[in-house]
Amino acid sequence: MPSPLSADRSAADRPPQRGTVEALISQTRRLRGDIDAVRRETADEERAGDPELRWQRALCDLAAHHLDGLGEHLDQLRAGLPADVPADGPADGPADGPAELSAGAPAPARPAAPDPGPGRAGSAEWNLLNDEVTWSDELFELFGRRPEDGAPTLDELPSWLLEEDRGLLSAMVTDCLVDGKAIDGEFRVVRADGAVRTVHMMGEPVLDADGATASMWAVLRDVSELRRSQREVHETRDSLRRERHIAQAERRLAVELQEAVLPPWRGSLRLPHDGPTAPAVGLAEAPGVLDLAAHYLPSASSALIGGDWYDAMQLPDGRTLLSVGGLTGHGVTATSGMAMLLGALRGMAVAGTEPGPLMGLLNRLLDASAQPALGSAVCCRYDPRERTLLWSQAGHPAPLLFRNGRGRALQPPEGVLLGAVADAAYTQAEERLEPGDVLVLHTEGLSPRRTTPDTDPGTERLLELAPRFAMARSAQDGVRVVLEEFGGEAREDDACVLVARVGC
Repeated sequence: MPSPLSADRSAADRPPQRGTVEALISQTRRLRGDIDAVRRETADEERAGDPELRWQRALCDLAAHHLDGLGEHLDQLRAGLPADVPADGPADGPADGPAELSAGAPAPARPAAPDPGPGRAGSAEWNLLNDEVTWSDELFELFGRRPEDGAPTLDELPSWLLEEDRGLLSAMVTDCLVDGKAIDGEFRVVRADGAVRTVHMMGEPVLDADGATASMWAVLRDVSELRRSQREVHETRDSLRRERHIAQAERRLAVELQEAVLPPWRGSLRLPHDGPTAPAVGLAEAPGVLDLAAHYLPSASSALIGGDWYDAMQLPDGRTLLSVGGLTGHGVTATSGMAMLLGALRGMAVAGTEPGPLMGLLNRLLDASAQPALGSAVCCRYDPRERTLLWSQAGHPAPLLFRNGRGRALQPPEGVLLGAVADAAYTQAEERLEPGDVLVLHTEGLSPRRTTPDTDPGTERLLELAPRFAMARSAQDGVRVVLEEFGGEAREDDACVLVARVGC
């Protein structure tokens, strides 16, 4: 704040030219219009509960309040001084300090700014020599006090404040009058109508010719809406940080849960086998044995893990269980539901339940779950002695069979989504495989592009890869073919792929 004792007025201190002020006002209005446009873009009703969107709106509101205050001050600057103020009087309206006082001389009255409103500044001066108090009209408006009731003295002013803020005002005034310190602080005022407003006060002592304090001058501004906007920005920012922290923690938990549930094998797996694992070398030479490889592809549009799975395990009778599927949703809820469903599927398969009845039991389990969800799955039981595949599906893309450089989708048996109908019936189908056949199981999120509502785009594109699958010498090579085609795409959901190659 410039000192009111500055007597010299150089060219740099002269009032700005009217054209300059008009240009600033025009720029401020254009910027205000741009802010309004951004505010409209953040007014998304569908994402009303999104903490990031609330934070963005709060920042826009805060920027709008700052621009409104700037516009009002520029309007005051453009209005200039009233005609009855001498040319050598105060040049910059109520925001500047008083002219230098001589001992015993009353301070000149400050001009009142037109059209007072929220956020506008008002000026005050308390003359210590003659006890005269001068308030601008804006200040009476801020306090909700009638001008005919007079302006309160420094002793009366604290009575307008909330009790807990009175000590702060008293300390600022004492430091100003006794030690000559400038005032710069905020307190809450209780208006005559009972409304509480936050006021920012800036002031300084005015000295007489002998250096003694003759009066105290101050500018008071209503910053209630500005502080409210700032609080909202801080609160929404903190809320966004909490939401992101929770999301990160949930993602870590979901990833750990997924890693604990999905098969631990990496690379190729040979089933059936005598030990817990077998090397991939020479798998294609073992008649009837499946060479297996799988891969999980995360979503590019969601920070949370989904409920998709793939699985392969050897059953006690030497047959092999193959399955892929997924639950709706993301995060811990989806992965915990997937873990429950996959655990039940493994247990019932080990107990000898065939794929069709197994799907019916999974459907009942999901329907009775405390956290209802929908799921799709395909479950296959492969007999290496007969090279037969017995399989069932629940609203899921059928397995793809590649033979002699051509591919086709297996004819699906009857089966609706898991959790959709309580007593749904699931049938099963059988397919005889031949040495060298490649079987591909996948979930629906593999491809982001959908040509028709009833067609899975991943299926269409996988079938087009038949010549490349024919050249693959192992299941792991088949997975590489899939990843080369789909791995670089931005999927809306996560996906899994499982490749099985029948040994010759």
